[in-house]
Amino acid sequence: MSRMLATDPDIKVIAKAVDGGDALGQLTAMASADRPQVVLLDLEMPRMDGMTALPLLLKAAPGTAIIVASALSQRGAAATMAALRAGAVDYVPKPSASAGGMNGGQFQAELVAKIKGWARMRRAPSTPAAVPARLPLARSLTMERSCGPAVRPRAIAIGSSTGGPQALASLVARLDRPLGAPVIVVQHMPAGFTTLLADHLNRIGTLPCSEAKEGDKLLAGRLYLAPGDKHLLIKDVGGTLVAQLGEGPPENFCRPAVDPMLRSLVAACQGRLLVAILTGMGSDGLAGCRSVSSAGGSVLAQDEATSVVWGMPGAVAKAGIASAILNIEDIASRILVASADGKRA
Repeated sequence: MSRMLATDPDIKVIAKAVDGGDALGQLTAMASADRPQVVLLDLEMPRMDGMTALPLLLKAAPGTAIIVASALSQRGAAATMAALRAGAVDYVPKPSASAGGMNGGQFQAELVAKIKGWARMRRAPSTPAAVPARLPLARSLTMERSCGPAVRPRAIAIGSSTGGPQALASLVARLDRPLGAPVIVVQHMPAGFTTLLADHLNRIGTLPCSEAKEGDKLLAGRLYLAPGDKHLLIKDVGGTLVAQLGEGPPENFCRPAVDPMLRSLVAACQGRLLVAILTGMGSDGLAGCRSVSSAGGSVLAQDEATSVVWGMPGAVAKAGIASAILNIEDIASRILVASADGKRA
């Protein structure tokens, strides 16, 4: 991992430690100004493991972002969610040897993006950002001024990737009133991790959250998370939205992917959709959001200031199909207003 990071000219690895105790000793000995902006912490180490070290490191350097590295397994997924609850900001799953180990370019790209993204956010604490003037917004920033009748969305769809678990947790914590539509989420995550992410989100607020299952009838006021390694598709069956799990090929190098979920929702809901695209690498969701916008639905994009990586939301914003570019708090407010009283977001 250190060698991978050293290939990026914007990253400087200032220390390496053999276990949690060594890391704690090095961090404590550093002057505040010399401490790293990001610590990459392996959860599996001899003597002092990552879970033991995590609260001690946070106490020694409270302004440091800690990203945990865990095994790509059910046990690793459980440890990852425990670390996020304990104060880690993000995670990277270490690929298995059968998947090519850590030599794959995709793993390196994700690792570098998360390190740089969290370092940027630690350098400049996020504040609600104004919409950059350079973005060609195709519609008004408030959908109340847009064409067409104000109709409550039949479904609320969310897509996220890099930095998504924290963004989703922040969003779910703010959805503190009953919603008049189901919330359907695709987060790029391996199989096993999504089950525990759903449980993690279920503990945070008042919105019931679960991993979607084949044939689930999607109920208003509940959140359904796409399971890892399955596309989540939605079908209208006799006036009821029903979940279908697909094993079609990855799209945008991902399964689950946001685009197939959005395509299915456009067909099932005839445009009565509110979509939020949150932090993430790449452009998954862009094609689907074009379809949502063409069908008369509303699209929100997370702003650059609060995104770990402004890839997915940035692609939607730059394409001019976002009705608003907002921080997580304001996205939550739009969802509550749109779902509660029938106004468009």
